[in-house]
Amino acid sequence: MAFDLGQAMRKKEEFESARLMDFEFRRRARATRSLARHFGFDASVAAELVCTLREDGASEHLAALAGVSVEVVRAEYARCAGAAHASLVEEGGDPAPHRLA
Repeated sequence: MAFDLGQAMRKKEEFESARLMDFEFRRRARATRSLARHFGFDASVAAELVCTLREDGASEHLAALAGVSVEVVRAEYARCAGAAHASLVEEGGDPAPHRLA
């Protein structure tokens, strides 16, 4: 039985891609929930935004709901995304791909 380096690399790519997509989704969900809370909306609004719209569309939709400018929402979202990223890194470690040794 021989070691198949190509198969090992494909498996690593699948694992790393799934891990990074999971991290990105969690970051976006936390940031959107925090953003919705900041503008006085509940978690159901945040869940709807995450599930139905892309990041830029969510900012525009929330700005319309809150009656504020898109720039204000985007600035607050950037702050919320940074905080969400930091808390996820603290909980689960850095999302950077693991290097093969």
